Amino acid sequence: MNLFGKYHGHLSEATRLTLTGSTFYSKWNHSGQIPDRAVATGLIGYFGSIDPNEGGETSRTNLNAELVTVTPNNSVIRHQLFYGKYDFELYSNFTFFRADSINGDQIRQKENRHLWGYNGSFTNNITVGSKELTTTVGIQYRQDLTKETELSHTKNRNKTLEQYQFGNIHEINAGIYVNETLPLSPRFTANAGVRIDVFRNQYEDLLFNPASKAQASTTIISPKLNLYYTPSAQLQIYLKSGKGFHSNDTRVVVPQNGRRILPAAYGSDLGVIWKPFPRLLVNAAAWYLWLEQEFIYVGDEGVVEPSGQSRRQGIDFSLRYQLTNYLYLDADVSTAKPRALGETEGQDYLPLAPVLTSAGGLSWQGLGRFSGSLRYRYMADRPANEDNSLVAKGYLVSDLQANYSFKKQQIGLSVQNLFNNRWKETQFATESRLLTETAPVNEIHFTPGTPFFARLSWSLFW
Repeated sequence: MNLFGKYHGHLSEATRLTLTGSTFYSKWNHSGQIPDRAVATGLIGYFGSIDPNEGGETSRTNLNAELVTVTPNNSVIRHQLFYGKYDFELYSNFTFFRADSINGDQIRQKENRHLWGYNGSFTNNITVGSKELTTTVGIQYRQDLTKETELSHTKNRNKTLEQYQFGNIHEINAGIYVNETLPLSPRFTANAGVRIDVFRNQYEDLLFNPASKAQASTTIISPKLNLYYTPSAQLQIYLKSGKGFHSNDTRVVVPQNGRRILPAAYGSDLGVIWKPFPRLLVNAAAWYLWLEQEFIYVGDEGVVEPSGQSRRQGIDFSLRYQLTNYLYLDADVSTAKPRALGETEGQDYLPLAPVLTSAGGLSWQGLGRFSGSLRYRYMADRPANEDNSLVAKGYLVSDLQANYSFKKQQIGLSVQNLFNNRWKETQFATESRLLTETAPVNEIHFTPGTPFFARLSWSLFW
């Protein structure tokens, strides 16, 4: 079930109000992550399962209100209030019978979360000499409360064998930022900003009697600097740089008393936007990202493991081309070289980090009552472990969308995986043991990608 509603209107000529609300509920059974060897030996089919009791259910309700006012001197004031209610229960079995040869290794992850917050900003233009300086000042606040967040060892969904994690989480993130944009000359523009984030994490461990409660807080400052040079209406060169961070699980943050829980991320990219003629737009950029600390979540053990510093660098390329008055071509290609720092060469691969991806296709619109697209997405092979001895296989999948519109109606045909390619959607290097095996085996485990799937839809507009 999926419901969505939106209201957009003007309270006055200068103020507009947008209200949105949505809710959904979903319940499913699934095959989970299955090992390559189980399919190769014929133990199960490509869409089969080892533990038929994997699955779960989830629901989420969101409410959002946004108020935007333009003042008489063209300043812009934005207010946003939001609330979310999130329930989640998932049964998984990643290792099958590796830890428990009798009952199996099924786990339950469960959460009941309330979150709410506020985003506000004020944008103003002032004249500095002969230049116009655009200043944005903003504040952000978000608070999360979870009740009885759980990770447990279970059997057949209905029997709890052991609780690994069980507690209440209280998280607060408050931030303030300033963003400045100044045209230094008709062709050169500078954009600089800084934000300060404060995190407060509290965990109440219900496995203790009485329950134990602890908290940790930390602060991080994130600056940025972007430069734009526009020698003509057809060409812009830019250099973007900034600092961000990687957040972490409260259940890891609190035991460390807030130390090393917001590792910094430094990134930059040098690019060009070029429009050689009206129907062609090209964007190319070389980029770099350094991360102070990588984290790996081990879901079946309820821990987050640090894995050291990392570096990623690569090149992105985008193309938008209008072939005819009705036909459009687009393509995005991204290459990357991700590596762990401080490791021996050949042992420094970042598991599952993409090395080559691409997406694009053909779209048609304005051709009478017809519109639609033929799209593709591509992922190249990538290392699944640190020495690249296990490889996560890539894929190429195509989708089709075709629409026919009437005055107030539209009929649509949507086809996923048009050519019915067999592909693996998620892949992990996992050590598992099947019931018939005497020792664990480390190999690729995967969830199968969607096969050929067609859906016909009818829409009514008023």
